[in-house]
Amino acid sequence: MWRFSGNQMKRWRTKANVSREQLAAASHYSPDTIKAMEQGVRMPTPRVLDAADELCRAEGLLSAAKDYLSREKFPPRAQEFMEREREAIGRWSYDATYIPGLLQTRGYTRTLIENRYPPLDEETVEERITGRMERQAILTERKPPVALSFVVYEAALRSPLVDAGQLRRLLEVSLLRNVALQVLPFSRAVPAALLGPMVLLETRDHERFAYAEGQLGSQLSAEPDVVSRTIERLSMIRAEALSPAESARFIERMKDQP
Repeated sequence: MWRFSGNQMKRWRTKANVSREQLAAASHYSPDTIKAMEQGVRMPTPRVLDAADELCRAEGLLSAAKDYLSREKFPPRAQEFMEREREAIGRWSYDATYIPGLLQTRGYTRTLIENRYPPLDEETVEERITGRMERQAILTERKPPVALSFVVYEAALRSPLVDAGQLRRLLEVSLLRNVALQVLPFSRAVPAALLGPMVLLETRDHERFAYAEGQLGSQLSAEPDVVSRTIERLSMIRAEALSPAESARFIERMKDQP
C-alpha cells in the first residue's frame, strides 16, 4: 500500500506538471523525502497526500489513501526525527523536564501519553506507547552499537511521575558500554540548560541533525549554524553535569530515599 500510494502520488504529480520541489514546499518536507515516499521507501503521510491532492487537483482521490495506510506510532511533528534516529550512529541529548524517551519505563510512558492534551483515543495511546518502547532497541540491538549520551536535569528526576522503578531503569541503562548518562544538578545549572531539550544526531553518512521540541512545535535541522549552536550548548551542559559515575551515585541515593 505504501508503494501504491507513493506511485499514484508521483503519477498525479507528473500529470499535473507539479515538480517534486513544489510538492515538498507545500507539504513542508524535503524533495528527497518526497522522492522516498514516491518510491515506496517511506510511507506517504496524511500531510503530503493532502498537499498533493490539492496541488494536483485529484478531487480527493489521493487524500482517500489516508484511510488505507497504517497508523503512525509517532506524532506527525516527530516522524522525520524518528526516521533519522533509526539511521543514527551517534546520539547526544539533553532533557530538562522529562526522562528521555529512550530511557523510559512503560509505566512512565503510559502516564505521559494518557494524560496529554488534547486527549488521545485509546488506540492511539497504545500505538504511541508501543512505538516508544520499540525505539529503545537502539540501546542494545544495533551493530555496531550506537554511541549514546544523555544529560538529564535534576528537575526531571524530581518529578512525581518518577518512581523507584524508573530510577532503577536509569541505573541499568547507565551500565551499558555504549551509553553515557549524566545528571545536571540544580546547583550546576547554566542558562543554556534552561532553554529546553535538544538532540544531536549523526548518521552513517556523517550528516548531523539538530532537533528541538517544544509545546507548540519542533524543529529538525541540518543547517550548519543550528547544528553548531546545538553542539556548543550540549558541550557546555555536559561539562557542567556530574560525571557518569557521580551521576549513578546521585540516582542511587534518590532511589534509596523514602
